[in-house]
Amino acid sequence: MNQNSYNTRISRVIDYIYSNPSADLSLDCLADVAAMSRFHWHRVFSALTGESCAQIVRRVRMHRAAFWLVQTEWPLAKIAREVGYNNTQSFTRAFREVFDAKPLEIRAAQAQHVLTLRCKEGDEDMYGVKVEDAPERRLAAMAHVGAYNGVSKSYEKVAAVFTIRDLWKHARGMVGIYYDDPSTVPEAELRSYAAVELADDVVVPDPLEEVLIRGDESAVLVMKGAYTGLQEAYEWLYGQWLPQSGRMPADQPSYEIYLNSPMDTAPADLLTQIYVPLQPKTTG
Repeated sequence: MNQNSYNTRISRVIDYIYSNPSADLSLDCLADVAAMSRFHWHRVFSALTGESCAQIVRRVRMHRAAFWLVQTEWPLAKIAREVGYNNTQSFTRAFREVFDAKPLEIRAAQAQHVLTLRCKEGDEDMYGVKVEDAPERRLAAMAHVGAYNGVSKSYEKVAAVFTIRDLWKHARGMVGIYYDDPSTVPEAELRSYAAVELADDVVVPDPLEEVLIRGDESAVLVMKGAYTGLQEAYEWLYGQWLPQSGRMPADQPSYEIYLNSPMDTAPADLLTQIYVPLQPKTTG
């Protein structure tokens, strides 16, 4: 059995966990999904990914829970059930172990963060935009089609490939490329890439593909907060900053660089750099 076969099995398990966070995600169940003996599956998964099946299940469940906490008004009991917990006490305990905060503290912190941003509408320095020469970037990427808030599943698969192939020492950071405007393109047709920037002298492994980002002068916005606030940041950048700057966006997609991870960082503390490539400044 070659590495691609193991990648395929782990990818299938990640798909299953993301699609069924409230289901039976026991070791035996995941071994069946992987089509591997339950006697060996846990050792294979742990050896290849560096974490146990129980760890990835909890991490994905808490990531989904954090998203629903800031994206919906669902009561805590419903969110707990959606990620496989029958009572809020055990859910809250697991959530605190991941994010070092109670679920409702995360919801309250994000609500205050969004309120602060809305109070600052019209402030040209709302997000602290800078114009800088962005470097060329070479990415190992996995295509994603569908809602942008579901791209985390593709990042899990990319991370699994990097772990299996021992490539993290050649990584330069997590990157997302977003080709479509969700206000004009149907959610099911949105195109994006989940990627890791890779050193130039390293071969991009299957099943990932090489994607190059051209070096351009770019507007760079740094956003602190849950990814649910990114749409508002884009609207401000395109609707207020760009017209006031006198610059035009280049015919290149915007992209994001993630300075920390939602898997172990509270939503209100996430840091995202948004890059919008710009056309050369006109003179005269």
